[in-house]
Amino acid sequence: MTEYRRISYAVWEITLKCNLACQHCGSRAGHNRTEELSTEEALNLVQQMAEVGIKEVTIIGGEAFLRPDWLEIAQAITKAGMICGMTTGGYGITLETAHRMKEAGIKVVSVSVDGLEETHDYQRGKQGSWQWAFKTMSNLKEAGIAFGCNTQINRLSAPEFPLLYERLRDAGIFAWQVQLTVPMGRAADNNHILLQPYELLDIYPMIAKVTQRAKQEGVRVQAGNNIGYYGPYERLFRGGDAWSFWQGCSAGLSALGIEADGAIKGCPSLPTSAYTGGNIRDHSLRTIIEETEELRFNLGAGTPQGTDHLWGFCKTCEFAELCRGGCSWTAHVFFDRRGNNPYCHHRALTQEKNGIRERVVLKHQAEGSPFDNGVFELIEEPFNSPLPEDNNDQLRFSADKIKWPAGWETGKDKTLSFVGSNH
Repeated sequence: MTEYRRISYAVWEITLKCNLACQHCGSRAGHNRTEELSTEEALNLVQQMAEVGIKEVTIIGGEAFLRPDWLEIAQAITKAGMICGMTTGGYGITLETAHRMKEAGIKVVSVSVDGLEETHDYQRGKQGSWQWAFKTMSNLKEAGIAFGCNTQINRLSAPEFPLLYERLRDAGIFAWQVQLTVPMGRAADNNHILLQPYELLDIYPMIAKVTQRAKQEGVRVQAGNNIGYYGPYERLFRGGDAWSFWQGCSAGLSALGIEADGAIKGCPSLPTSAYTGGNIRDHSLRTIIEETEELRFNLGAGTPQGTDHLWGFCKTCEFAELCRGGCSWTAHVFFDRRGNNPYCHHRALTQEKNGIRERVVLKHQAEGSPFDNGVFELIEEPFNSPLPEDNNDQLRFSADKIKWPAGWETGKDKTLSFVGSNH
């Protein structure tokens, strides 16, 4: 088996055009990219993906359905023997559209919902977007397409997380992917909404309690790539069995990211400028995967060189060889380099034990292009020292801000013993 078959899953941004204006959008979606792939080029790329061994493709945007030939692309993916999924903001998917999606072979859809109605509409930049997301889920259900949701967790959405779970459960989702908002694109401009590293100490017990309840009620909560890392709930977050724990960044190992103009990255979330291996207009997909360093940087996993890129806390961590600094995307968009991830539960617990509180403060603004990032400074200070006063004090997250549904027992839950570390 040749090396290029290491890639099995692709996320394909087929257009950057979007009908929402999310203030946390990493790609700054809104208008088409210049020179997006033609239909002919897109269909050729479908064949190349099948030839390199990709098994599943998720089409995204922007908003994927704003590209006129999107269903032709979806149908081609299906006909090539790959599973076709879709991630959408859900603003405008009618029942007729849902039926056409079903006919094109789209197997599963993830609808983005980032809080209760007021919070979601505020973050998504359009009144009525929350109502449309739920209308879309209803239409998908009637058309017979399996659907789940994905949610950004930040200072705006976090207090509503348990209440949002109940709304999504009642809408009929089978799975819920959760991710921490990080400072890429517009989220870098609106970094006041980001959770601070020390706030993870209150975030993770909340996510764990909701995850446990969801499991009992038949909804699978899926931890995104920047959730967890070797804290006391690690196995719960990642499925529950003995091998369910974070095992390092998968960019270029099992995952592939494709931008609408044909740029190829090892992960769809990675910054374009630092991680693009090439463009399919210039090289074949196979050549880009096999030969470019930008898609090979994780191939040293499990070797002595696999941790050479680590620095700061991550370099000293007992889980360094397995974790390799957590999510490369998350670390890079904070510090403009991978290898030191401030969004780690084990790290927050260890620093608290050592009397240290970590905060991140913006040093350099992002330039304003898709998938860009600014640069943050990491501040270490005594854990119980006064926090600096700023205009966003009211947004600080703590356990007492969580809005729990009526009837939930919110005390310490002794059933949450799914450990993945020495804690």
